Amino acid sequence: MFKTLFSRMLVTYLALVLGILVFLGVTVSSVFRAQYVTERESELEREAAEIVDVVIHSYIKNESRETAKNQIRNSARKYDALIQLVFIDPSLGKVEFFEEQSREKWEGCSLVDISEYAEEAMIHGSVFVCRNIFKPHIQYSTISVVSTICDEWGNTLGAVLIHDDVTDMNAAINDIYFDVGIISLIAILLAMLAVSYITVIVTRPMSEMTAVVRRYTKGDFDARVDVKGVDEVSRLGENFNRMANELSRLEKTRKSFVANVSHELRSPLSSMRGFVEAMLDGTIEKEDYEKYLTIVLNENKRMAEMVNDLLDLARIESGQSELKRTVFDINELVINTLLTFEPQIDRKRIEVRLELCDGALFVDADEARITQVLHNLIHNAIKFSDEGGKLVATTRAGDKASVTVANGGAGISEEDLPFIFDRFYKAEKAHTPTSGSGTGLGLAIVKRIIDQHEEKISVESCLGGETSFTFTLKLVHRQKRHQNAKKM
Repeated sequence: MFKTLFSRMLVTYLALVLGILVFLGVTVSSVFRAQYVTERESELEREAAEIVDVVIHSYIKNESRETAKNQIRNSARKYDALIQLVFIDPSLGKVEFFEEQSREKWEGCSLVDISEYAEEAMIHGSVFVCRNIFKPHIQYSTISVVSTICDEWGNTLGAVLIHDDVTDMNAAINDIYFDVGIISLIAILLAMLAVSYITVIVTRPMSEMTAVVRRYTKGDFDARVDVKGVDEVSRLGENFNRMANELSRLEKTRKSFVANVSHELRSPLSSMRGFVEAMLDGTIEKEDYEKYLTIVLNENKRMAEMVNDLLDLARIESGQSELKRTVFDINELVINTLLTFEPQIDRKRIEVRLELCDGALFVDADEARITQVLHNLIHNAIKFSDEGGKLVATTRAGDKASVTVANGGAGISEEDLPFIFDRFYKAEKAHTPTSGSGTGLGLAIVKRIIDQHEEKISVESCLGGETSFTFTLKLVHRQKRHQNAKKM
């Protein structure tokens, strides 16, 4: 029970609404009851004060006593009440006044001794209220107001008691209770519908997300959450769909990666196996062994290079390869890296230009990793440069140090640029093919290394034009430097 979010929200909201309605119902009913009772008591107290005034100024005088009795009877008739006068002086007697039409209603009241209430009022000289003093002789509820009768000199003459039937007042209060109960019941029903509707709206997207996740666990990454509105749940759904898009993309990348790795490994293995079998069964003459063994060796080297690149890429992406930051001169590193490619540069008669900042340009980075970045970029620039082409290496200083490696050649088409840093993206897909074939992992490694440094790398190219790769590094030593174009 209450294991689902829907049931918990529903029960919580309903309990809260029910509690508020019960509290309001009790409060409103109590306020109404107090208001009714207070008003009735106040009316009876005012009437008692008027009767006391009549007694003092008229009743105690024999010549006006009948007039006073009529006035008191009118008061009894007005409230349909029983009015009793109790006097200390026996000459004034004890008089009971009641409305003639209600004689039977107050008939049993004569059996009740009210002297103790009168005595208490006379002793303390106060006005007080009593309830149901005639029970069990009458079955309905009553309110009795007892007031002291004092003359103008402050002498206590007796007490007046007004007894009022409050059955109608209690009935009115019970009607209020009933109305409040009906309203509360309707409010609870409406609240149940509203809370159920709101809870369904809130929990439905989550249920859909749960169903979508189940489909993801089965390998179906095409499912999406239906997003409506702009509330927090809708934004969660939008982010969930973004995550789904990324998962779908990663799944496609994974499948493409597996297919590419399988293809890249199968081709050289099949080639090497074919040459070795041909040599073993005598198809290839012994004098040609050196030629075909050289081919096998080159394929083996290419496979080893690809495996090393895959391992490097895996270490970088898994966070196992931590950066060893040092401060070094990026200009010097560019020159030294270019010198390692001197044979290849001479072989293709490539013109190399260095446009480096004057003096040293110090950066904070992992020197070994940045060497790998430069090596991959320069290797690609040489590989895809035309015979007798040019290669330009540039460094600049600004908020950050920037390094650019550019070459002339066939260029990269605009539709291919977004995928240039993907795994197994073959440069020859966008460049003019050469005799050499890379692993398609070099630029992916470059991108991961620069990302690991929390820096940026970009590429600019067009078909038949220059291709340039630019990356940034954290600048350490800031001075005004002038670029100086040099030729190598």
